[in-house]
Amino acid sequence: MDITTIVGMVVCAVMVVLGIVTGEEGPAAMGHFYDLVSIFITLGGSICCMLMQAKSFPAFIASFKSFSLALKVHKIDPAEGIRNIINLSNVARKEGLLALEEAANNIEDDFLKKGIMLIVDGTDPELVRNIMDTELGAIDERHNDKIMFWANWGGMGPAWGMIGTLVGLVNMLYNMEDMSKIGPNMAIALLTTLYGSLLANWICVPISFKLKMHNADEIKMKEIMVEGLLSIQAGENPRVIEEKLKSFLAPSVRDAMSEGGDEGGAPEGGEA
Repeated sequence: MDITTIVGMVVCAVMVVLGIVTGEEGPAAMGHFYDLVSIFITLGGSICCMLMQAKSFPAFIASFKSFSLALKVHKIDPAEGIRNIINLSNVARKEGLLALEEAANNIEDDFLKKGIMLIVDGTDPELVRNIMDTELGAIDERHNDKIMFWANWGGMGPAWGMIGTLVGLVNMLYNMEDMSKIGPNMAIALLTTLYGSLLANWICVPISFKLKMHNADEIKMKEIMVEGLLSIQAGENPRVIEEKLKSFLAPSVRDAMSEGGDEGGAPEGGEA
């Protein structure tokens, strides 16, 4: 589980509750912030709008389930990925490209394995790049469907909260005979705006940003793979490949790789 997501969501909820219960009324004030009709309008209305936008009902359910992806630790290490590609380049340099087929059996990443098999089959480098870029674009599109689901829901929440507030205000204005009820009715009307803001800023927008960061990390890793595979196919020196791929990394990560490069990097005496 991704501890940052869990802690962030829990602490946000705690901060809101503390803001409510530390007032003059104390814990009793929590009762002022519950209204079932407001929940129906805000949550129900926004969910129905997201259902209308979905390509299909299964697609809607899949997007909804993507919430769990934000709770998982995203295990992508570009530095380790580069080391794996350098190891493959050493195999290809010593034993030939055909030896990569056996090495591919120990690779779990389907994207990298597909690229290796294309190289082993003697596919033209330009065609290899086109195939890999097409698959990369398809992956990015699938991920963006999930990201946009949460981003759009983050916009729908406050909008439906405002709709609920307007409904409450209309009902209040039609019943102004008892002035003592205006305040409580106004408070209930405002609850839908509160619920909509919470839905957007506590859940939807943070989840969309989390998924966006995960997608960016994965796309960058796969771009590194494509460049590495094409460099291997071109017969480039493993050290040249390593330096080329390290350009994708932040300077601090490059320095860390260089410090440990003698253990798992390209061999010293590779031919040019």
